This record gives sequence, C-alpha cells and structure tokens, in this order.
Amino acid sequence: MSENKKPIKVALEADKKYAWCTCSHSESQPFCDGSHRAHNATPSMSFEVEEAKEAYLCTCKKTNNPPYCDGAHNK
Repeated sequence: MSENKKPIKVALEADKKYAWCTCSHSESQPFCDGSHRAHNATPSMSFEVEEAKEAYLCTCKKTNNPPYCDGAHNK
C-alpha cells in the first residue's frame, strides 16, 4: 500500500468545524485545501466532534464511515 493511503492520526478539537477531503487532490490530507475545484472533483465533507479526541482519518477515500478510517484500505 502506498504511504499516502494510510490513515492519518489527528487531534480534533471540540466544536471546531473541519472539512475532510473526499477527492484525494488536497495537499493538506486528510483535510480539504480547495484543490477539488481545480480538478472538478467531489467537494469536502464538513464535520465536527462534540468533545476533543484523537482519531484516524481516512485518506484512501474507501471508508464506509467517513471521515474515519474503517480499514477499507486493507481490503
């Protein structure tokens, strides 16, 4: 598996809005940097968490539990 398809561990802050990249074009993985616009790709997915936590966010974009990694990159 290529290095860029592994999930990325991030510290998420409570009540902060995040934009998860759904298209794989972002240079700021796993977060959106707006690159989807230039590639006419899928827009980001907004999410927030109620309490601060660490999480592994998906970069392969095959997860069934976006934005969180569910191991789909191993299938």
